[in-house]
Amino acid sequence: MSDLREARERGFIGKTPHHNSISNYLENPSLIPILKALVEQSSRPLRTIDDTFAADSTGFIACRFTRWFDHKYGKPREEHDWVKCHLMCGVKTNVVTAVEIGAREANDAPFLPWLVQTTAQNFKIGEVSADKAYGGRKNVEAIEAAGGKPFIAVKSNATGEAGGGWEKMVKYFKFRQDEFLQHYHKRSNVESTFSMIKRKFGDALRSKTDAAMVNETLCKLLCHNLVVLIHEMYELGIDPMDWGSFPVPKKGPASEPASTLGREAVDQQQSGG
Repeated sequence: MSDLREARERGFIGKTPHHNSISNYLENPSLIPILKALVEQSSRPLRTIDDTFAADSTGFIACRFTRWFDHKYGKPREEHDWVKCHLMCGVKTNVVTAVEIGAREANDAPFLPWLVQTTAQNFKIGEVSADKAYGGRKNVEAIEAAGGKPFIAVKSNATGEAGGGWEKMVKYFKFRQDEFLQHYHKRSNVESTFSMIKRKFGDALRSKTDAAMVNETLCKLLCHNLVVLIHEMYELGIDPMDWGSFPVPKKGPASEPASTLGREAVDQQQSGG
């Protein structure tokens, strides 16, 4: 509320809203596709800077708890609930180019094709690096289809027998490993992106409902992109008003949703309901 009162004094907003207004808006699941589109759009002014990208996932801890009964030890246990955020970022500027909030236990690999396709709509993709969790023929093909070169860590039992781009990448890793790792280790920049977001805007969520936790996470990413954009505006002379056209918000990959309520509202909105 102190920030809002200061914004009112500086003339940024017409009046100070009620202290519950932000919480009420965050609980609205129809904001999910809007915030995701804003994250993507806020990266567009940097499309001439970044051509190398990295993908990974991270968790944001919630203030609510998950409880269960441990039959092995015969007593109840509990732990903090959390939101799992999958994103792709540019390795030069650390701007987030695509994001999807999945179920907390969802695998990472199915999200990569969607992250690549979304990023490719605004950026020219040269390289994409990711850890072993994203290994697989489909992910390599998705990167190559977008015009990029994959650098995904290879598991010790990988043979490359699936052929195609997957086989080429596995052989590249095995026979020219030093050269491969020089490209692959650009992936550490996505860890830097997570650190930047959590140090500035916190690694915990105040919201308690599913839709609100997703929206609050997306707001953190949007604020991070704006910080990056302001930095590059002064560092590189980027024109922040060069946003271009605003695309229709898209649905993410076919995976278990983080919020069933949120997905139903998004589907209803996109169908004109």
